[in-house]
Amino acid sequence: MPSEHSSPATTQPSRWLRILIPLLLVGAWLAAAAIGGPYFGRVDEVSTNDQTSFLPASADATEVQALLAEFAGSDAIPAFVVYTAETELTEDQLAQIQESTAALTDVSGVTDGISPPVPSTDGLAAQVFLTLDPDADIPVAVDEVRAELRANPPDGVQVHVTGPAGFTADLVDAFGGIDGILLMVALGAVFVILVIVYRSPFLPLVVLTTSLSALCVALLTVWWLAKAGIVLLSGQTQGILFILVIGAATDYALLYVARYRDALRGNPTAWGATKAALRGSFEPILASGGTVIAALLCLLLSDLNSNRSLGPVAAIGIAFALLAALTLLPALMLLTGRGVFWPRRPAYDPTIGDEDEVPTTGLWARLSSAVARRPNQIWIGTAVVLLIACAFVPQLRASGVASSDFVLTASDARDGQQALGEHFPGGSGSPALVVADADELESVAATILDNPGVASLAAVSADSPSGTAQVSADGVQPLADGMSAPALTEVDGHVMLQATLTDPPDSDAAEDTVRELRASLGDDVLIGGVTATAVDSNDASTRDRTLLIPLILAVIALILMVLLRAILAPVLLVATVVLSFGATMGVSALVFNHAFDFPGADPAVPLFGFVFLVALGIDYNIFLMSRVREESLVHGTRTGILRGLSLTGGVITSAGVVLAATFAALAVIPILFLAQLAFIVAFGVLVDTLVVRSLLVPALSYSIGRTIWWPSKLARGER
Repeated sequence: MPSEHSSPATTQPSRWLRILIPLLLVGAWLAAAAIGGPYFGRVDEVSTNDQTSFLPASADATEVQALLAEFAGSDAIPAFVVYTAETELTEDQLAQIQESTAALTDVSGVTDGISPPVPSTDGLAAQVFLTLDPDADIPVAVDEVRAELRANPPDGVQVHVTGPAGFTADLVDAFGGIDGILLMVALGAVFVILVIVYRSPFLPLVVLTTSLSALCVALLTVWWLAKAGIVLLSGQTQGILFILVIGAATDYALLYVARYRDALRGNPTAWGATKAALRGSFEPILASGGTVIAALLCLLLSDLNSNRSLGPVAAIGIAFALLAALTLLPALMLLTGRGVFWPRRPAYDPTIGDEDEVPTTGLWARLSSAVARRPNQIWIGTAVVLLIACAFVPQLRASGVASSDFVLTASDARDGQQALGEHFPGGSGSPALVVADADELESVAATILDNPGVASLAAVSADSPSGTAQVSADGVQPLADGMSAPALTEVDGHVMLQATLTDPPDSDAAEDTVRELRASLGDDVLIGGVTATAVDSNDASTRDRTLLIPLILAVIALILMVLLRAILAPVLLVATVVLSFGATMGVSALVFNHAFDFPGADPAVPLFGFVFLVALGIDYNIFLMSRVREESLVHGTRTGILRGLSLTGGVITSAGVVLAATFAALAVIPILFLAQLAFIVAFGVLVDTLVVRSLLVPALSYSIGRTIWWPSKLARGER
């Protein structure tokens, strides 16, 4: 502080800088957010929901998809129109169907070469094959096709559009609420919670401004990276990015606000309180954000492109959340001073000093006393309860789900696929694609047709991309009377066949058939298509889960060792979070199977749940134990544990509730994967916040005593 004899010339620049620096920070952030805001409506320009693009480049399904355009003469996206009736279709109805489908070439995006209607053997259905230009807006094109066909259908006939194009359209429509509904629900939930926590109309707006600014800048960065092809962006990744940034930025903001409010009581000026708050919150916020970023970047080692792409995208989001919490939020709080807490402004009390006052009444004071009285009973009891919940983990069915189950709401493509399965071979509309040596066509065809899971085999050529030529061990014949058998297209001495399976393409039986065909045909024959894509995706997800979970645990443990300057405490903290994760997955299995009646889960669900629960759940242990260590250096370990629990209890609980609420908002998007992830993370965060961090960790640490800091000097009583 300058002396009272200091001249204004020496003190004025310092005062101006204290205003200018935060103004520049706020201005820079708001300008960047204003630029990034409009990109919310442009995400579809750089995103994809094509499951094949998520596979490893070495997967059979990926290689077959890359070759499809060469064999078929184009990379058009197939669609199947299915007509069904309760009575046998008449000649007039079939003629009307052909007339209406032939007119679809007038729809933007529909290519030429629409097939004639092919009746089912029972006469109650007919299917028509058509393709869509891959450069067209597939959801819009499919919606226009559906509207055209339903405008004047034959009497008593229902029509559905299914196949890859139909499922893509329904999936994109399901993701349609990400930009609007998801953000509104998430931000609304956070705002309500913050108003309840702070009882102030202004402070929640400052915190949400920080979170939204971080999200806008993160989205701007990710959009241009996706535009350049550096990262892969999907609707699923987009939704997770939005929720992750809002939740993490708000959590970090809550920690800073708590420190700032306490600092205002011991500092007469907002500048002094800002410096004290940054000193107290910088290390735990940086460690928390760094832990999440490190865990997410481990996903770069994933085989599955969708997992690998989420890593850098989400890490970018966390980085901007971290940066906003340590720059924009302190600047906004400095400019608004004590007034931001109105009507409960913290008053300056010179008797408080630098040390925060520990509450002696209330929930956290009582909980601290309970931990001090019965530490062993508390940590053993909570551990036993969590272990019981872990026992239900084997009931989690995470071996994959049918693509028709991805969308939780009504799906015309799903209805069409069911209609195909009732009147045609189950695999109609989404055949398995087989690439084999042309010289071995007959033997390959014989092997494929010998499999009871294959209904028929057809050829794919530039003249016949829909497979209008039947293939058997005797060669190539027309599929129907009046058609000529086209010459098979050869690419580097290879031909492509399409095998219509007897079971629905997204069923377990169809996946078993693909695995059997791969085993019987050998590595020289490639099998792709919808079913093979699901098989390769599930296998890659399982490999990723096995590799990444131990790696992420090791990385987090190392970061905690650096932060806490100890080995034992980090190991125990990681163990408690793993226990919490296991309990969460056990409870989730029961809820998914018996409450929600879900058909199963994607293999990536446990991995994503682990990444977010462990990386984010460890945040609360970092917030707690970094404060405990700080207090232990002054008061000793056991007293430091009780003080740390009392001082951080309110803010960490608020942060956990906020994060749980933001992830729960993912459930408004009717996608099975996101609904399951929403429950897992929301429930798991509450378990971490209310049980692990409030009971298990403090009681276990108190029971162990200063040995918890082994092998640091603090463990030997040297402070």
